Amino acid sequence: MRRLARPKPLILLSLTVALVLLIAAGQYLRLFERAWFNINTLWHTVGEQAIALDKYQVTIQAQVIEGLDDDVSALTFDPVRKSLFTVTNQNAELIELSLDGKILRRIALIGFGDPEAVEFISENIYVITDERQQRLIKIHLEEDTRFLDAADAEQMTLGVHMSGNKGFEGLAYDSIGKRLFVAKERDPMLIYEVHGFPHHNPEKSYAVHVINNPKRDAGLFVRDLSSLQYDERSGHLLALSDESRLIIELDIDGRPLSTLSLNKGRHGLEKTIPQAEGLAMDDDGNLYVVSEPNLFYVFKKPQP
Repeated sequence: MRRLARPKPLILLSLTVALVLLIAAGQYLRLFERAWFNINTLWHTVGEQAIALDKYQVTIQAQVIEGLDDDVSALTFDPVRKSLFTVTNQNAELIELSLDGKILRRIALIGFGDPEAVEFISENIYVITDERQQRLIKIHLEEDTRFLDAADAEQMTLGVHMSGNKGFEGLAYDSIGKRLFVAKERDPMLIYEVHGFPHHNPEKSYAVHVINNPKRDAGLFVRDLSSLQYDERSGHLLALSDESRLIIELDIDGRPLSTLSLNKGRHGLEKTIPQAEGLAMDDDGNLYVVSEPNLFYVFKKPQP
């Protein structure tokens, strides 16, 4: 009777190396945390306050933003004008879009460096980030504004975790708590809360406080951060990741509640969204996404 051949050491070594690489890849891509979250959602229901991203379906997808040669980055909803704003960073511009993705006007940006995000603060007031220099620049926008010069604007520099081109990629604003959320893309991936900028009351002293929440940031099972959106109705924060092709809903304690995948076949998507760069939500809870190169998407939650 022939004895079973023992596995050769080379085969065992290859299997061990493959397993180590598989585990390392899973940790790098945060696949284990994401899988654990997906398992938990099978047994736990989200509360009534939750945005419930998993219920959203795409209604406009991969629509080209006609008239743009440069890639867009970031997105914000203006509840006064009922329109969207984005920025380009090659030939720097602030661009107003209709809710169906058409260009309404273009404003030249002078001295803004590498603008990567824009956020509505209040009527005619916005903040734009300069990614590489980590500047936050407050701008005032009127109907007849044709250009904006950073030299004329109130601004501040955080200067934390400076690392080349991995700076500030996203902004979100809580008008009730008067705090500005600032997303650092990665290396390390962080979300700062800035209190005191932009300055609202000139009669009071200028004081800025910057807070970060390592516990919340550690719970973000994504590879990077591209954009943020704060929902004042629920008090929840939405975080968009380009590399992970995911939008995550976080509650007030930073716990993930729901997700929206940007991959083909999910939420009605016919193709995976390439390099999603901007996220915004309107008064009705509709979600808007822009991606490079200049594609426009709308997601809506079906009415019960």
